[in-house]
Amino acid sequence: MSKPVILVVGGAGYIGSHMVLDLLRAGYEVITLDNLSRGHRELLPGGTFVEGDLGNPDDLEQVFSAHPVKAVMHFAAHSLVGESVEQPLDYYRNNVVNTVTLLEAMQRHGVRHFIFSSTAAVYGEPEQTPIPETHRCRPTNPYGATKLAVERLLQDVSAASGMSFSILRYFNAAGAAAEGNIGERHRPETHLIPLVLQVATGEREDICIFGTDYPTPDGTCLRDYIHVSDLTRAHLLALEALLQGKGNSTYNLGNATGYSVTQVIETARTITGHAIPAVTSGRRPGDPAILIADSTAIRDALGWRPAFENLDDIIRSAWNWHRKEAPAA
Repeated sequence: MSKPVILVVGGAGYIGSHMVLDLLRAGYEVITLDNLSRGHRELLPGGTFVEGDLGNPDDLEQVFSAHPVKAVMHFAAHSLVGESVEQPLDYYRNNVVNTVTLLEAMQRHGVRHFIFSSTAAVYGEPEQTPIPETHRCRPTNPYGATKLAVERLLQDVSAASGMSFSILRYFNAAGAAAEGNIGERHRPETHLIPLVLQVATGEREDICIFGTDYPTPDGTCLRDYIHVSDLTRAHLLALEALLQGKGNSTYNLGNATGYSVTQVIETARTITGHAIPAVTSGRRPGDPAILIADSTAIRDALGWRPAFENLDDIIRSAWNWHRKEAPAA
């Protein structure tokens, strides 16, 4: 028996393209909707591609009328914290208003399963570590606030219509597909591991460490890094649970281990064989000292276990991708 059709919104982006890969491998028929404003058509590993906008009802009508979509996975949010502070209206329009448009189209076509890509930014400044899903949510920037708004929206829509959802709150996504054919490509880049590796490829002169006086073993921030393929495998498990009628859920996704900025740089130096010069600067406003996930809930409920728990493996997979991506000297 063939598996159902899954619509991946934002499937030409970093996490979305890896999700399309996993869905295809699992035997699902995949439709990708992406306006390519931040995604990359050439990174899609297969399936059916529709260039269109999440906020355009006509584009959504085209997709839902042409394909018997069973579930939707939403990866089409804008996700840069600094940009969200500078352009809050753009973030609320894209991340919240456009999601309303998507949910309206789903209701018109009787699509009742929704997987939402959320973030640890919904928690704001942590009051305990590791952070459980029950931690109070008090985001400190518009990006986190828009994600939390959609989480609340999903709860209300589910209560009114019976739609089922799974919310997956990421910590620090990193790495690339094992084959090295798809990976992280952001313009501009803001994530630590790619920035460090861009020094090794010659695209940057050095990496800046923001703050060396945090209450951590080496004075630099600790973060929980999770491999992108472990993220997408968690989405696959969440999807299968929804299709089996297991109800709504909210899960953290992380390795439950913190690595410091210094540890990331040292590991990258070992893997790349490059000196990777580092300079230090003062703390950035709003950077918590420690962000580590308590992912017990998804481990217990769905049997999820990360396959890439070691920082070396995560950075090595990213390096395989970034050295291919680097422009020729």
